[in-house]
Amino acid sequence: MSPRRTVLIVLYEGVQSLDVTGPLEVFADAVHAGCPDAYRVRTATLDGGPVRTTSGLRLMPDDALGDVTDPHTLLVPGGECVRDHDPGLVAWLREHAPRAERVVSVCTGAFLLAEAGLLDGRRATTHWAFCAAFTARFPAVRVEPEPIYVRDGHIATSAGVTAGIDLALALVEEDLGRGPALTIARHLVVFLRRPGNQTQFSAHLAAQTARRPPLRDIQHWIAENPGADLSVAALAARANLSSRHFARAFLDEVGMPPGRYVDRVRVEAGRRLLEDTADSVEGISRTCGYGTPEAMRRAFVRTLGIAPAEYRRRFRPLSPAAS
Repeated sequence: MSPRRTVLIVLYEGVQSLDVTGPLEVFADAVHAGCPDAYRVRTATLDGGPVRTTSGLRLMPDDALGDVTDPHTLLVPGGECVRDHDPGLVAWLREHAPRAERVVSVCTGAFLLAEAGLLDGRRATTHWAFCAAFTARFPAVRVEPEPIYVRDGHIATSAGVTAGIDLALALVEEDLGRGPALTIARHLVVFLRRPGNQTQFSAHLAAQTARRPPLRDIQHWIAENPGADLSVAALAARANLSSRHFARAFLDEVGMPPGRYVDRVRVEAGRRLLEDTADSVEGISRTCGYGTPEAMRRAFVRTLGIAPAEYRRRFRPLSPAAS
């Protein structure tokens, strides 16, 4: 039987509640995956006193940090005040984090790890809105703004809020195997975990919504018809614009060329079909507008760093009988 792993979640005034409760629920839910003794989840503040989250939720910790023995996994959530850090908390992290087998941050929790010197020379990420500030403040850290989480040695950092759930599921899969991790994801109605190198944005979130109705309607039509002719000429004709005018207006209002937007929408559509259906990769490639399965494979590798067949093997939920 595997040893029980202690997961310690650090709390402080102004912490983001979902950064705490999202990963906590993943580890605690191991009981529903048939692994009731896999994790012992604890929360702690510097003085053992309660704190309020950014939303006003009051959290009562289990322990004071000074009373905690070295955990297996140390998790540092983000919050609105981490850039004006508590020196006592940073000092505790500097001394105790290196003793943990794994150190994890969610969202702006990476600021606290970096302030403690734990990320120097490492790759890391944080919420996209804070990547520029993080880079300026910690030039010794190699910031990667796009992935939802990044692992470098025994330290893992994740992007905003729900990305902490993805990272926690990845850690559970590492500890317990794919079946329990997917059972937990299904029980929490997360559906499945996303690969770490998936971008923080969907195609629609990464792009702006066009101001003018013809271009905005084109964006909606692209999303609903990824297998159609989505060449610049065809889209321009649908918008009743010349190809040159359409391409220039689309870039100006959406923030990326139409070809790149189409590429992202098609990858996203292909990813959903791989997750949700048993259709063949060849059939999905046709549905999503790729001329051949090889064209879809190249697009997936370029965007997600993984081929479609491997993506499906890793991230499509197991059937209840298989789990």
